[in-house]
Amino acid sequence: MLKRILFILITGLGITSCISTKSTIKNIDNTTIKPVIKDDTYQIKEYASDKKYGYDSDYPINIGFIMEINEEKFINYYFNALEGPNGETLTYKKTESCCPFPTANNKIGGGLLSVYEVTWAGQSKPLKMYFNIFERGKIMCPNGLTIKKSILNRP
Repeated sequence: MLKRILFILITGLGITSCISTKSTIKNIDNTTIKPVIKDDTYQIKEYASDKKYGYDSDYPINIGFIMEINEEKFINYYFNALEGPNGETLTYKKTESCCPFPTANNKIGGGLLSVYEVTWAGQSKPLKMYFNIFERGKIMCPNGLTIKKSILNRP
């Protein structure tokens, strides 16, 4: 019995130690205002200047603070605003969760990034994009994709 309790304690410590005490995410800005949502679409107006934005786990697309149950809805708002480099329709799916980090916006004190695979017709290699639902940051279009013209032309 004592061995079992010791095993559970050590295992529990090992799991919690997977969450770093310092976040490596570089683009968190919890004061930023999210884009307006119209017709189930974020009204994104800006392109990212950093080529790492969305494609590097240290520079995810920070769409938080949202509850995990609403992740799919908010990811859809994001991708509904974008197209491929030549106006192609995007296809996307969540492939994994990774990269534990500390956050005050979750009851357990830590979060994971969501990783999505993005494709479009004629594309040779899928894009791997990182999303953070626990923190905020400026929501922009990453390099290699385009904002739908119907959004850019809105007042």
